[in-house]
Order: sequence, then structure tokens, then C-alpha cells
Amino acid sequence: MLLWLKSEGFTHCYFVAGGNIMHLLNSARLQMVCIPTVHEVASVIAAEHHNATLNSGTAEEGVGRAFVLVTAGPGLTNALTGLAGAWLESRELLLLGGQVKVVDLAPPALRQLGIQEVDGVALASPLCKRSLCLREPLDRPSFLATVALSWQGRPGPVFLELPLDVQAQQVPEAWAAAAEDPSGFATARAIPDMAPVAARIAAAQRPVLLIGGGVSRPCAQRLESVLQSLSVPVMTTWNGADRYGSEHSNYFGRPNTWGQRYSNVLLQQSDLLLALGTRLGLQQTGFNWQAFMPVGDVIQVDIDPAELAKPNPQLSEAIEADADAALSQLLSHDLGQHPEWMSFCHQVKALLPLSESCNATTEGYLNPYDMVMDLASICGDADHIVPCSSGSAFTVMMQAFQLRQGQTMLTNKGLASMGYGLSAAIGVAFADRRHRTVLVEGDGGFSQNLQELATVVVNDLNLKIFLFCNEGYASIRMTQKNYFDGAYVGCDVLSGLGFPDWMLLGQAYGLPVHSLSAEGWSDDSVFLELWERPSPALFLVSIHPEQTYFPKISSRISAQGGMESNPLHRMTPDLPAELALGVYRYLGSAD
Repeated sequence: MLLWLKSEGFTHCYFVAGGNIMHLLNSARLQMVCIPTVHEVASVIAAEHHNATLNSGTAEEGVGRAFVLVTAGPGLTNALTGLAGAWLESRELLLLGGQVKVVDLAPPALRQLGIQEVDGVALASPLCKRSLCLREPLDRPSFLATVALSWQGRPGPVFLELPLDVQAQQVPEAWAAAAEDPSGFATARAIPDMAPVAARIAAAQRPVLLIGGGVSRPCAQRLESVLQSLSVPVMTTWNGADRYGSEHSNYFGRPNTWGQRYSNVLLQQSDLLLALGTRLGLQQTGFNWQAFMPVGDVIQVDIDPAELAKPNPQLSEAIEADADAALSQLLSHDLGQHPEWMSFCHQVKALLPLSESCNATTEGYLNPYDMVMDLASICGDADHIVPCSSGSAFTVMMQAFQLRQGQTMLTNKGLASMGYGLSAAIGVAFADRRHRTVLVEGDGGFSQNLQELATVVVNDLNLKIFLFCNEGYASIRMTQKNYFDGAYVGCDVLSGLGFPDWMLLGQAYGLPVHSLSAEGWSDDSVFLELWERPSPALFLVSIHPEQTYFPKISSRISAQGGMESNPLHRMTPDLPAELALGVYRYLGSAD
């Protein structure tokens, strides 16, 4: 079986050892690069981001697909968070789980028979394209066809549970032969005719092209010069952030509920949005989705018909297609010239900066927005950026980090789980050891998986960790401040949440730790030496616990107890009346 996986391009196995996977692990050590982690959730998250790096076209030579190996019972239950993340983000992932012997599987109505037995297939099924217990071995074509489901169509996890006695079985000799060439299992899809869409864009007054994560990075890289030549604003979703560099003259940011203000303002004034490879979820449209695109039409291209059929947002046209094929076909047509609209976009971008003066920063502490912008300026052209997945550190990164063409950015915002950052960065760093991986994470989220510092250090990964130290959960603290008059509970040190001494923690793991000064940290000689060294380092970023994080979409508790949210362009704080009049030019009564 492991030879079959090898024939399909698998080279790495992330795992936590256990008795119920002893045969699989023994085989894996002979065929794969085996990477042990301290906790199963780290294995799954790392493998997800390893594969995403591979699919971005930036993995180093010889690195192929990764799968995950976990034992029965708690091994599988520990892995479920990572499985959910890969499912929500449409990421390729193969999870192999151990199980008790077939004869020890509990019959219906019995909770448990075998030691550590839980029904892994039932637990994993809602989070997988296929969840299957192999009570007997599968032949090679059937096995690989099941595995290939993970990357066919809309990608997602596949979970195969293998009882201990099935792992140990000898398959027929004819089955054991692994073909030299990958089977591929490619699924042919019709190439959409994008000529009518191109004509609509050419005829529009204020079109926008929104590139999502469904457009592959290799495709976007290949079409970079064509995209640059367009007289059309190009924006990216958070999952598509590394498809188009911020240095391009027609790049206008990452709109989102927690997005860049200028980008949100411009998107809302477009009269035609072409959304390619993005599901247009609530984070993209805003929770007040009825006010999304108030003066324009939306054309959505997505591979999943269920996404196109959902009621929000309202679509002018839905196109079921592979986003790569649709974009390539679209750019073979003339999309017209839109000089007045492009000029207005540049004006708004210049008037609405990424770091706003409304944020109060206490003396002796770093302004997180300015710090992130400075970090972007010193990162290398091929660095991998991991902006964690939730909280203030995440939103600041997505609002203020200026990503350049050639860099990658990987996150998991669909699940938005704390504790993702370090494990994700480990997977990226293993997939490409040639270039630096940069992680920015908050101390609250980092604490949930900090045990994986051991994995970082023992493998001497080229990973630089920037830890926002604000003594708690900044986003939860802000929620409790805004909605409950500052009645804090479980969100910081004063309300019972504990944190380690980071200097001592680094010393315990043998990891260099350096505190960044509020005065000129980026040219500090100690920082620069650690920054340039191809080995791990932890940098402490001192953020005041009461630091504000604006702009943001404000919400209110309605009289009925529900939530009411502003539309995307109305971020808090409100713009001064004169400035708003200029940047909201095309909204009219819709504002």
C-alpha cells in the first residue's frame, strides 16, 4: 500500500506513533520521509500546509505529497480539528488511521469492544469526501481511486481506517506491484466559454476581478503578465492572497469582513464583480450580505454547484467551472479600458492607508500595523508567510502585510481555530527548506500548540516566529469590552488566563528568543543575525493589552437579541464627512 502511495507522488508521512498503526508505521519508515510530531492535530495541520505548499509550486525538488498516520481512539479524535480545517478550506489531505482488529470491532449498539476503539469512520464522515473502514485490503486501482478523491474536483480530506489485522495481511503478489507512472485519475471538465463574460466586463463602467484560492498559484503565476496589462482592478481573497502581488499597479487589496478599508470601499462601488474560485462566504461578503455589491452585479465561477446555489450573495450569473480554466479562457479576450475607474481606485487607495492613526499605541509598545508593514519590507522575495488563523495577529497580518509576487501566504481562515499557526508553519518549512518560513501568531493561539516547538528545534527548521505578546486573547478581550462593558473573563492574565515566561520557554527548548524593541527593531544587529541564520528563532513583539484594532466592521445587538452588521464599506471608525464624500463617489443613495 505504501508503495502504491509512493507511485502517486507521496514522499512524506506526518505521524504520532501508536500501537494500532504499528504495521503501517513500520512500512512507512521504509518508503517515506517520516516526521513525528508531539500531537496528532499538529500532524494533520502540518500535512495540510505541506500539500498546499507543494500545490503552490514552491516545494523544493524531490518533495511530494504528504499523508498523515494516526492511531485508533484518541489518535483519531485528536486529529479531528485538523481534518475540519482541511475540509472547510478545500485542501488535499489523506488521513490513515489505525483501528482494533476486525474481530474486536464493536457491533451496533455496543459502545466499545476493542481497546481504544471508537467509530472513526462515523466521526470523520462529515469532514471528508470519503470515510471508509477497510475490513479487508483493497486492490491497487480501488485504493488509489479512493485516495485520488482528495484532489479531484473540489479538494478535501479522505480518511481510511485500517484495522490492525488488515494492516498485517499479505496481499496477493499481483496486487503488490506498483506501477512506475502515477495513475493520475484526472477528471476532465468542460472549458467554459468566457467570451460573454469578457464582453460584460468590457462594457462595464467599474468592473473588478476577484481572484480566490480556487485559482491555483501556478496558474496565476503563469498569467501574471496578462493580469498586469489589464485596465481592470484585480483583488484577491485571503486564500488567494499570493496569486497576485501587491506591487502591481492594478492590484487593489484583499476585501473581507476584516479586510483592507480601501479595498472594501472600492469593491462596494463596482458595477460588475467577477469572482473566480471563491465561494463568496460571509467573511467575503460581510455578515450583512444583503448589502454586498449594492450598485453592481456579481458573476461567480466555482467548481462546486452547491456554492453557486446557496442564497447568499445574490448572483447575476453562476458558472460551474474550474477556476484555472475559466481565468485562462477569460484572459484570451479583450476586457476593455477603464481609465476613469482605475484613476479613482488609485485615489481611494492613496487616501485610505493600511495603518490608521485612530489606533492608539502606548509608548514602549509596538504598533502592530506598523510592525507588520515593516516586516513585509524585509521579507525575502521567496519567503513563505504564515499569518496564523484567527485573532488580532491574524487580522492585522491580512490587513497590513503587503505580499509580493513570488512569496506565498497560507492560512486556514474557514475554521479560524487558535493554535493553527505553528503546526502550519512546520508543514510549510518541511516542504521547502531552501527558503525562510515566517510565522506571525498571538500568544493566546500559540499557547494551544506550543509543544510543537520541540518539532521545530529537533529538525532545525528555517522558521522565524513573531509572537504578539499582549497577555491574552485580544479579539475576545475586545468583544467583551464592546458588548459587555469590559466584564472580562478568561481572556487575559488578570481574568485567570496563564502564560509562560517566553524567554525561559525558549531556553527549555534550546530556541533563541529575542525581544523586539519599539525603537528600530528591524535594524537591530541581534535581530538581523537571527533573521538571516537558516535556523529557528522566536521574536517577542510587545503589544499593549488595550491596543485597538481598527478598521473593523461593527455589529450591534438588535432589539430582538440578534446581531446587525454594517456593510463592507462602512468600517469603524466612520470616515470624516468630507473624506467619505470623496471615496464613496459611486454609492449614492446606497450608502
